[in-house]
Amino acid sequence: MIKAFLKDARHYQILFLGTFLLYGTFILDWDTHWDHYIAIFSTALLTQYAGIKFLKLPTHSWKSAMISVLGLCLLLKANHWSICALAAFLAIASKFVLRVNGKHIFNPGNFGIVAVILLTGQAWISPGQWGSGAVLLFLVGILGSAVVHKVNRLDTSFAFIGSLMALQAWRNLVYQGWPFDYFVQQFTNGSLLLFTFFMITDPVTTPNHKTARIIWSVLIAALSFYLSNYKFVNGAPVWVLFFIAPLTPLFDKIFKASRFEWLKPTIAKA
Repeated sequence: MIKAFLKDARHYQILFLGTFLLYGTFILDWDTHWDHYIAIFSTALLTQYAGIKFLKLPTHSWKSAMISVLGLCLLLKANHWSICALAAFLAIASKFVLRVNGKHIFNPGNFGIVAVILLTGQAWISPGQWGSGAVLLFLVGILGSAVVHKVNRLDTSFAFIGSLMALQAWRNLVYQGWPFDYFVQQFTNGSLLLFTFFMITDPVTTPNHKTARIIWSVLIAALSFYLSNYKFVNGAPVWVLFFIAPLTPLFDKIFKASRFEWLKPTIAKA
């Protein structure tokens, strides 16, 4: 049983994202709307079940849906449970509908969040709920690094956060001369850390080639820097990822590499 757990990186993601949700609910005392969580869980899993049956997918694909469910619970805020249900449906449905060369284009959680914000105007991202404690920074950083290492996407996380930190350091410390504490506080934001280690690194929707992923991540960091500092866009990386995601098939076409698979097919020995 332990061997089976260690083999599939999705188990790590489900465990760690679930830990963060419990941390926020019971340690940070979030204003928790249980009907919102129930709507997300039930809608997403029912949609995934329908996709598995209709498209005859392997049953282990429900684990990917659970990752999207937990991501929505952690990042999405809405005025009503029905909006959360809509986000969950759009997130999971996007995996089956919006595909190029057998690979879905958008990170499901990212698509669900941005889609309901645009469609309803009654949903938002709430980075402030996480606070900026050192314990959270350590927890997300260590556990997140373990996950992205398991799926071979450390390059994506480090290219994104490294580029963003370099740009912010130039603007805040060099150009504006602000205190170092302010710079550090910007990067202990829970939503940014979750994005860095659990959303931008989705191995199924990132470019296949390492060089392409680094270019892609730096581009997302640069646009996020511009939108957050000069256009004051809340949750800028989430928005940038949504609009950059359709470029992934182009990166895959230019930079040739094998596609990621959660579980490698087993070749039977003769």
